[in-house]
Amino acid sequence: MNEARKKDMEMLQAHSAEELMEIFFTHIRNVWRVDGLYFLGIEEKYGTQAATEIDAECHRTLGLLEAKVLPRVLGLSKRGIPELVTALQHSSWSLDLQDKVYEVQEDKAVLTVTACATQLTRLKKNLPVFPCQQVRKGYLENFTQTFNPELTCTCHFCPPDERPEGAWCKWEFTKKPSA
Repeated sequence: MNEARKKDMEMLQAHSAEELMEIFFTHIRNVWRVDGLYFLGIEEKYGTQAATEIDAECHRTLGLLEAKVLPRVLGLSKRGIPELVTALQHSSWSLDLQDKVYEVQEDKAVLTVTACATQLTRLKKNLPVFPCQQVRKGYLENFTQTFNPELTCTCHFCPPDERPEGAWCKWEFTKKPSA
């Protein structure tokens, strides 16, 4: 560890656990703010389709990277559905989502985003709902496949799909059928 990192760690150790959590979530939020600002800039200059394509590729890569690192960081030796959800819950995307519900069983898990800050912010700015399925699907499929190639992710609905009131998107994680 270099000297600058040691000094940063000493500085952070001076904070309470609660303060560290606030710092941590502020930085997570800022990562997603930058993502949104980049998207809006690309969208304004090149259109929603171009912004979505660029965003989707970035998120596919992010899903792969997070699924490689998080199991090691979390000490996950098993790679089943419950462990996938544990890793996903610790992902930057999930930590940024405040309104989500995970339903976890041994052989299946369902994630429902009940309120989406990104979409709600777009609506407040009089922007249309972002058709985020391509972006989110790439992220979650890559996360799932990288975590365990025997698992699969299925989208029940996500914009631009019709959705029930009180939910923005719904994803199901299962084991792939045996061939």
